Formats: sequence, structure tokens, C-alpha cells
Amino acid sequence: MDPDRLKKLGLAVVETENRAITALAQRINEDFVRACELMLGCQGRVVVLGMGKSGHIGGKIAATLASTGTPAFFVHPGEASHGDLGMITPKDVVLAISYSGNTGEILLLLPMLKRLGVNLISLTGKADSPLAKAADVNIDVSVAQEACPLNLAPTASTTATLVMGDALAIALLEARGFTDADFALSHPGGTLGRRLLLHVADIMHTGADIPVVSADTPLRDALLEMTRKRLGMTAIADGDGRLLGIFTDGDLRRTLDRDVDVRSACIADVMTKNCKTIFADVLAAEAVRLMETHKINALVVVDDHERIVGALNMHDLLRAGVV
Repeated sequence: MDPDRLKKLGLAVVETENRAITALAQRINEDFVRACELMLGCQGRVVVLGMGKSGHIGGKIAATLASTGTPAFFVHPGEASHGDLGMITPKDVVLAISYSGNTGEILLLLPMLKRLGVNLISLTGKADSPLAKAADVNIDVSVAQEACPLNLAPTASTTATLVMGDALAIALLEARGFTDADFALSHPGGTLGRRLLLHVADIMHTGADIPVVSADTPLRDALLEMTRKRLGMTAIADGDGRLLGIFTDGDLRRTLDRDVDVRSACIADVMTKNCKTIFADVLAAEAVRLMETHKINALVVVDDHERIVGALNMHDLLRAGVV
């Protein structure tokens, strides 16, 4: 088949599914609002049911709900009728997905669900189907046609269902006042989780690993401390451990440009005073912002009394996945 023909077929699919999604705008109505209210009022979890392709879509919808503040999980209807129905409690809300509204495995569960007294929300393409009629609220996800040229394979209909599931999840997210910090708590392994959950204290070097020298230390000895601790800097402290200044690789280059005698100079003569610092309880993402704003590669961590409690550089933030 020639390339132009393949492109034409692909474009036809995109256009068909785009029309299906656009048509959903008219279904964000009172039924949608009622479904949101039922899930917001749920004292348990939202249990998503679906067979076949609808099951795959249901799994994704359940995952999206769970990660955006609405506790949810997916149950396979076939397994539910063989024991997994015990996972559903009277405090739950069931979200059943069936485009035909006539999926046997789901219809088989309806009497038990009614006996439990759970609220039932359905996503169907047939408002007069048995499932839609049995539901407390039915959301219409019907499409004019599938993207499949045979109008058989679930394509546009599954896309429409997925989009409606996203609409429900995000509406609930907003209604719950769900924040990016809440999102991070359910995504601790992701980039956002690391940016929002990691603090400077989780990353910084402490104790003997902090490069630090006294103000009367010869420059050559300060350079040895920098080399040993491998942070590209050393802090300079007074006798009580309070920060006096910092000396970095950049300071060394500037010192050499000034023809300073490295063998006889004292670190107090070449250090940078009033350097940028950070507190240990600050988010690591703030350390990144501070470094990028001031074009520096390392920070000294201090307490409320300017005593040195840690140190970190950009490589530490990179290894932690914050950058």
C-alpha cells in the first residue's frame, strides 16, 4: 500500500475520534454532576468494572482516579462473580463500563450490587440498555461511528469513554482541592514526587563529610579539604561553627587571576563573604532554583543561628532526581 494511502487512513481515524470527543461536550450535564456528587460522597472507594476493551479503559480510569485524590480500584467482572465481589462494600460506589450496556458478566452482578445498596454509575453508549436503566446515573459515551472501517472494533467509543473518565477524575480533583503536593504523595517515585517531597536534609552531606575550615587556614590546606570532600567548595567557619564565608572552584580561578600566592595566602583573604545559604527543611527544588538564579553550583546549609549543618552541590540534586 502506498504511503499516501496509509496517511489518509491514519488521518481518518484521528478525525473520527476527534468528532467523538467533541460530541462529549454536550454530555457534561446534570448526569455528569450527579455522578461527581455520588463519588464525592463515597465513604469507601470507587470500584470500576469493565470487560474486554472496556476493562482496559476501566483500569486506566481507576488508576487516574486513585492518583488524583479519589480512592479507586478495578475489579474484573468475571472474577467478581467468582469471589472478588467480596471486595465491594456498601460504602463503595461502582462505576460500570459497557458500551452496549448489555455485558453479561456485569448484568450478572447487578442483583448483588443492589442488595449491597451501593450506588451505581454507568458509562454506556445505549441509554435504553439494561445497565443504563439499572444505574443510579448513566453517562452517555455514545459515538456516531467507530474509527474502525468495519465499524466494529472499539476505537472511537473507548477513546470517548477514556476522556469522560478523565473529565470525572479532574472534576473531582478540583472539587476536593487536590494540590500538587497531594499528587506527589501518591507519586513518590516520579519526578514530581521527588521535587515536592525531597528536602535539603534528605540530600545534603553532614558531619565529617562537610568541607569546612577555619578562617586562619592556609589556602593550600583549604584546597586539600575541597579535594577530599569533592563538593567543589569549602565553607569557612568560626570557632562556634558559624558560617563566615565560602570558597569554591570559581573563587580559586578568580584568585589565580589576581596572582595571589597560593602557598602563603590565608583562606580568610580570598573567601566569598555573605554567600548564599539554605535551611535543611527547605524543599530540594528550592535549592535548584537558588543555584540556577544565582548561577552557583553549591550551597552551605545552616541553622537559624548561621551554624553550618550541611552542604550540597548540583551533582547531589542531579543524583536525587530533583533536577
